[in-house]
Amino acid sequence: MENSIFLNISILLSIAIVLAFIVRLLRQPMIISYILTGIVCGPLFLNLINNQQEFFSVFAQIGVILLLFLVGLNLNPSFFKQVGKIAFFTGVGQVVLTSLFGFAILLYLGFSAYSSIFLAISITFSSTIIILKLLSDKRDLMTVYGRYTLGLMLVQDIIAIGLMIMLPSFSEPERILSAVAGMFLKSIGLLALVYFLSRIILPVFLNSVAQSGEFLLIFTLAWCFAIAGLGDWAGLTLEVGAIIAGISLGSSVYQTEISSRIRPLRDFFIALFFIILGSEMSVGSIKYAVAPGLILSIFVLVGNPIILFFLYRMARFTRRSSFLAGLTAAQVSEFGFVFLFVANQMGYVDNNILSIFTIVALVTIFFSSYMITYNYQIYMALRPFVRKFFGKDGYKEKKTTKERFDVFVFGYHRLGWKICEALKEMGANFAVVDFDPHALEKLQNRRIPHFFGDATDVEFLDELPLSSAKMIISTLPNTEVQNILVKHVRLCNSKALVIASLSHSALLQELYKAGADYIMMPHLVGGQWLADILKNRPWNRVTFEKLCRDQKEEMRLRFTLGHH
Repeated sequence: MENSIFLNISILLSIAIVLAFIVRLLRQPMIISYILTGIVCGPLFLNLINNQQEFFSVFAQIGVILLLFLVGLNLNPSFFKQVGKIAFFTGVGQVVLTSLFGFAILLYLGFSAYSSIFLAISITFSSTIIILKLLSDKRDLMTVYGRYTLGLMLVQDIIAIGLMIMLPSFSEPERILSAVAGMFLKSIGLLALVYFLSRIILPVFLNSVAQSGEFLLIFTLAWCFAIAGLGDWAGLTLEVGAIIAGISLGSSVYQTEISSRIRPLRDFFIALFFIILGSEMSVGSIKYAVAPGLILSIFVLVGNPIILFFLYRMARFTRRSSFLAGLTAAQVSEFGFVFLFVANQMGYVDNNILSIFTIVALVTIFFSSYMITYNYQIYMALRPFVRKFFGKDGYKEKKTTKERFDVFVFGYHRLGWKICEALKEMGANFAVVDFDPHALEKLQNRRIPHFFGDATDVEFLDELPLSSAKMIISTLPNTEVQNILVKHVRLCNSKALVIASLSHSALLQELYKAGADYIMMPHLVGGQWLADILKNRPWNRVTFEKLCRDQKEEMRLRFTLGHH
C-alpha cells in the first residue's frame, strides 16, 4: 500500500513535469499543467488517484489551508486605502453583475437554482496569482490599470472571505439570516481572540522564534493549523480559520519572511489540490460539462471584460485604462476552485459542477494569459471601435492648447513627481500629461499645469502644443506607449530633446531609433548615484544616516504633496 502511494506520487509528479514543459513553451500558467495531470491520472485515463483518494484529499486540503493562509497574510489594508472608493465600486459591481448574469445563463441552461448560485459565484473571482505574475512579467504592476487591478483583486479577496464565512449557513436557507448572524458573531469572537493573541502573546514568541528560519517555519505552520482547527471547531470551517490565521500575522515585521518560507510548501500542496480536481473528470461528467463549460468560458472571456470596462468608465477612467483593466479579469480563480471544493464537501454541489468549473478554468486561463500578455496590441487593434462607440475620456481638461510650454512631463506617478519638483524650483514653464485620476487631483492641488489623456491616443497628442516644446520627458513604464509617443513627437517637433525611460535594456535600441535623445534606466542611474556617493563621501555611518534622513524626507514629501 505505502509503496503504491509513493509510486503513484512519483508518476503524478513525472507527468506534471512533462506537461509543465509543454505548458511553459505555450507561455501558460502552471495551474493548467496540474489540472491536465489530474485529468490524465484520473478515471478518464490512468486511474492512479482513486485507489488512494482519501490520502490525496488530505494533501489537497492542506494545499487549500496554506493558500488561504497566504491570502490572509498578504491582505494589505494600507494599499486598499490608496485605491479606495474606485476599487470598492468596481470590485463589488463586478462580483454582483457577473454573478447575476452567470446565474441567469445557468438557469437558462436548465441548472437548478442551487447549482446556479454556487457556480455563478465561483466564476466571479479572477486569479490573483495569475494576474500578479503576468503583470509583474510585463512590468505593469505600477501602471494606472495595474494598481487598480490589484485593488480589484483585494476587494474580491475580501468578498470571497465573507462568502467562505457564510458558506455553512447555506444548508438552512429558511434560517439564513439567523445563521449568518451566528456565523458573524463566531467570526468576530474568533477574530477578537486571535487579535489578542497576535498583539500580546505572538510578538514575544516571534522575536525569539525568528532567530532561526527553520524554527519560524515550524512555528508558523503550527499557528496556521491550530487557528484553522479552532475555526473548524467553532463551526467556521478550516478554510476560514486559515484566513484568520494569516490576517493575524499580516502586520508582523516577519510577514515577508513567513510568506517566502510558506510559499514553496503552498506551491507543492496546491499543485496536488489542482491535480485532485482534474481527476474528478470522468467520462460521464465530461460529456455533461463540455457544453455549459464552453458557454460560461465565453461569458468570462468576453462578458467580464465588458462589465469591468463600463464600471471603470463610470469611474471616469480613460478608454485605454478601462480596456486594459477589463482584460485582466477574463479568467476564473483558484479561489473559485476552493469555494466549490468546500461546497462539494458540504454536499451543496456534486462533482459535475466541479467538472464544469474545471473546463471553464482551463479555457479561460489559457486564453486570458495571451489577452493579458498582448493587451496593448489588442487595444491598439480595437481602438478605432472603442473610440467610436464608447465616448470621450473623462476628466478632459478645458485648458486652451494655445498656451505654450517649454517642457512636457509624461507620467507623474513614479519618477515624474520628483522631476516636476525640480522644474518648479527652477521656475521652468512646464506641464504634466497623465491619465491617473489620483495624479490629476495632486496636480490640481499643486497648481501644476496639466492635461489628462492617453499617450497612445494620437488625436489627443495632436491637441497638445508639443511642436513648440523644447524638451519632452517620459517616465511612462510601458515601452510600446513610449514608442508611440516618441514617434509622434518627432513628426511634429524634430528639434525638441526627448528623454524616455526603460526598466530593462531589451528594447533600448528600438526606442533610440524611434527618436529618443536619451533613455533613463533607473538601475543604471541608481548605480551611478551610489558610485558617486562612494567616490565623494566618507565611508562612515554619519554619511548614510544623512542619506537615510534625506530619503525619509523625500518620501514624506511625495505622499503629502497635493494634500496641503
